[in-house]
Amino acid sequence: MLHSVDLRDYMITNPIKVKDDANLFDTMQIIIDNKVSGVCVIDENKTLVGVLSEMDCLAAVLKSTYNNVGVGLVNEYMTKGVIVAHPSEGIINVAQDMLLKGQRRRPVVEDGKLVGQVSCRQLLTAVKKFNK
Repeated sequence: MLHSVDLRDYMITNPIKVKDDANLFDTMQIIIDNKVSGVCVIDENKTLVGVLSEMDCLAAVLKSTYNNVGVGLVNEYMTKGVIVAHPSEGIINVAQDMLLKGQRRRPVVEDGKLVGQVSCRQLLTAVKKFNK
């Protein structure tokens, strides 16, 4: 049985993050090396400003190839205005909302700062504990 249903107990507390002015190719290598489907994007104040997914990277590379231009920076291709979770939210509510919105990951923000991230993998791990 779960001891808690709070997201705080299941989220990744140190998600992979990059600055919004990072080079896209360098960030793609971070995604590849860490075997993740995306990263959180922060500004110089460590405030979450977006997420960059594998799909965002793929779209950027295809656009660059098609237009015969350089790829550029993360902030040109990241998804802005992302839905975030609070660490005290229930995992079931977050899981349902992520499923409805087709999201694989959701940043966790508290007091305006990125404190974690939850992905489908963490949610599946938490839900699996319900059956014990």
